[in-house]
Amino acid sequence: MSGHSKWAQIKRQKGVADTRRGQLFTKLTREIIVAARQGGGNPDTNFRLRLAVQKARDSNMPLDNIDRAIKKGSGELGPASLSELTIEGYGPKGVAVIVKAFTDNKNRTISEIRNVFSKHGGSLSESGGVAWLFENKGVITLDTKSTDPDEISLLAIDAGADDISEGKDYLEIYTTPQTIENVRKAIEKKARVISAEVSLLPSRTIMLEEKEALQTLKLLDHLEELDDVQWVFSNMDFADSITEKLREQSA
Repeated sequence: MSGHSKWAQIKRQKGVADTRRGQLFTKLTREIIVAARQGGGNPDTNFRLRLAVQKARDSNMPLDNIDRAIKKGSGELGPASLSELTIEGYGPKGVAVIVKAFTDNKNRTISEIRNVFSKHGGSLSESGGVAWLFENKGVITLDTKSTDPDEISLLAIDAGADDISEGKDYLEIYTTPQTIENVRKAIEKKARVISAEVSLLPSRTIMLEEKEALQTLKLLDHLEELDDVQWVFSNMDFADSITEKLREQSA
């Protein structure tokens, strides 16, 4: 899980959510639309929609936008044409990569993703080629600048958390998808929740040297920049010194 934590930390330091806020809102809207289409427009009975709406609220997305996306997904504003697409591939040194996209044109999206892999020394794999390396987990990230990480950790464990990773001024709490809401509710009054979502975490990682790590980070970053791409997951890991170097560059 350490590779996931480091990449997430780098993205927060770069301020990706702020510099690409327009793109972020587009991705959040698509997430809500697809969740509402699959499970209905009531967040109380649709777990996936409930998480998507909470994520949008955490990102300060206007409530009117959220409501409109729910109505579009549930069919009140006409049919939604988006479909969900999962692409698997390999990065430098055989790093496993999973890309999840929402698209109205699968051929276009696959072509764009394939091109990004090729430009960064990667390639696509067959379906199921790397998926077996990942597990669905709930991931809650907390700001701990003004709170006691040990206290939060104990609260999370009591509420059903599986594991906890502590970084500089933040905690990542790992849960099952079914328990993420209970854990979040137990801790959000004690610390600021940065994000809470169901993610794919690797069961084992590949440690990369600096050159390959930077090449892989560029691959993942450029995949996330694609309009149709919602999430990108990998099983890379790299030395803390690389994280520090990137922190200095983004300061």
